[in-house]
Amino acid sequence: MSVRAADARGVIFDMDGVLIDSGAHHRDAWRLLLGDMGVEPPPDYWRLTIGRPAEEAVPLLLGRAVAREEAVALAARKRELYTQLTARGMVAIPGAPAFVEVLVRLDVPRAVATSASRRDAEVLLGEVGLRQHFGTIVTAEDVQWGKPNPEVYLKAAAGIALPPRTCLVFEDSLVGVHAARNAGMRVIGVTTAHTGRELVGAGAERAITDFQGFAWPV
Repeated sequence: MSVRAADARGVIFDMDGVLIDSGAHHRDAWRLLLGDMGVEPPPDYWRLTIGRPAEEAVPLLLGRAVAREEAVALAARKRELYTQLTARGMVAIPGAPAFVEVLVRLDVPRAVATSASRRDAEVLLGEVGLRQHFGTIVTAEDVQWGKPNPEVYLKAAAGIALPPRTCLVFEDSLVGVHAARNAGMRVIGVTTAHTGRELVGAGAERAITDFQGFAWPV
């Protein structure tokens, strides 16, 4: 179902690569984990992890089937490495805080829908001064299925009490764009992980580099 600009009444953000420039820490954490296992990262390994819960990314990176227990343990280790790396400090995507503040002033309903853990979401959004602007944050612990399943976006829409078709999503991953489109939502891509061509090909109506100069309504 398409959503016209005039129909967009609320905004849902993915977190990593959309609000927070955390991609480098994720890449380094996966590289360290694989290095500890003596595994050479496959070409373009980073693309295999984008937008997926860590447990689902593990078998893709290893190139083999992985028992659930092993996947959970390796995902936990990756998250530990990521937490250590984030001690370097996080920064927001350029223009994101200003755009969110505009939404706050205009009383536009807003939510975060992320594949990250709740702990990471709370800490990282707090580090860049955005946590207080979101009453609804849907994380990996809140859903049964990860992106591209639409569950995370449907729960975010329910959290801000809006029909899915009236929600505008900002996503940087292909599976995230698919998830939002599967939920019947309008999507704008953010080119921190993929090219604009790739994001539009996945279903985004257009792509932006960051939020500098971005205004509402879109």
